[in-house]
Amino acid sequence: MDPVRVLVVDDSVVVRKIVTDCLSGDPQVQVVGTASNGRLAQGKIAALKPDVVTMDIEMPEMNGIEAVREIRKTDRRLPIIMFSTLTERGASATMEALTAGASDYVTKPANVGSVQASMAQVREQLLPKLLALTGRHPTPASAAASPRLAAVAPAASHAAPAPPSPRSGPVRAPAVLVVGSSTGGPEALASFLPRLPASFPLPVLLVQHMPPLFTTHFAARLDKLCALQVVEATAGSVLRPGTAHLAPGDWHLSVTNQNRERRTVLTQSPPENFCRPAVDPLFRSAVEAFDGAVLAVVLTGMGSDGKLGAQAVRAAGGYVIAQDKATSVVWGMPGAVATAGHADEVLPLDAVADAVLRRVPRPGAPAASAPAAGAFAAAARTGLAAGVAR
Repeated sequence: MDPVRVLVVDDSVVVRKIVTDCLSGDPQVQVVGTASNGRLAQGKIAALKPDVVTMDIEMPEMNGIEAVREIRKTDRRLPIIMFSTLTERGASATMEALTAGASDYVTKPANVGSVQASMAQVREQLLPKLLALTGRHPTPASAAASPRLAAVAPAASHAAPAPPSPRSGPVRAPAVLVVGSSTGGPEALASFLPRLPASFPLPVLLVQHMPPLFTTHFAARLDKLCALQVVEATAGSVLRPGTAHLAPGDWHLSVTNQNRERRTVLTQSPPENFCRPAVDPLFRSAVEAFDGAVLAVVLTGMGSDGKLGAQAVRAAGGYVIAQDKATSVVWGMPGAVATAGHADEVLPLDAVADAVLRRVPRPGAPAASAPAAGAFAAAARTGLAAGVAR
């Protein structure tokens, strides 16, 4: 495949050089141009036709948020990765950029001590996202040099969903909803969660791969959009229907059952799938705390976080829904679940909420049964025929 063509947009000459130099060292990437503000970037996009744009937020004449809005008026599919600072202001601005249509973000190096360390940090964050957003695989040499890069490779991007693996028992009526997402997740969650009513009868637990500060702002944003109450999770909170707990940055979120009272637990145990928070620990703990009565949703994201957790959910009698390829920004996480046969349904994003609501038992009514494998296969073929990964 041709190299990924990248346009680097930043008002800092130093940052432009760091980003350009660290990307130019990879044979799969070609920096085709740079721009010092959003207005100049628009002209460069029209002339250079890049595959991906990296965008600073604070710039003169036209800042990154304004630039994203202008780009999205004419191009909804061009991947745009924001460069953000790990500050309250940076987190708030990044949430605004994602709302405006940015695809993802990376954080700027801070207190790393040298230009070489800055370049290594930028490359470690940025290169996997560039490749995933354009459906590329790392070279064997790149993957060998970076386990993280190998782990987030879109291994399932060209595979079809598999029929659900056979169950050993009946599907249980759900007592909790757990949701995992990563790249593209903020936009997906902002679409999915507002479709759940305030009367939703289950507690909700969410993991979105995000650093500290960012999750605080994201929870506040979701709370404004949703009928549910959305909070950044704190340790020891009792799980109640109608409240969604978002895992805080740098903390794994899980749930425990003490005397039949389920409460949140926050830990800083080692990252899983190179992530903290990670989806798998949440799914595993929910299976144990709710005796398998778990409804799990895996939305767009890089890598395979959630795959093993989804397997545990189905093995215990729970039910798993994965977002389809056509509507995912990156079909890594849901693709890993679907191609392994751990998804009961693979659905477009706008159908996920209805599927969740169908699974929730009405008073006096039995839970919906799992779809037959033939129906799953037909739905999967329809979903794949509807489009390609964004």
